[in-house]
Amino acid sequence: MASVNVEMVKCACEDCVCVVPVAKAVSRDGKAFCCDECAEGHPHQAGCDHAGCTCHG
Repeated sequence: MASVNVEMVKCACEDCVCVVPVAKAVSRDGKAFCCDECAEGHPHQAGCDHAGCTCHG
């Protein structure tokens, strides 16, 4: 069976549309996020500040 090397993942924040390299993802509870704000569940209702993304938790 061939192995698959996944290099890019979608941010685990439901509202987020960002896709990040696995190596640069913020890991929390086994999930990959694009930034600390998404990983922390948007405690300040701030977005991830990535172009085209409107997530705020």
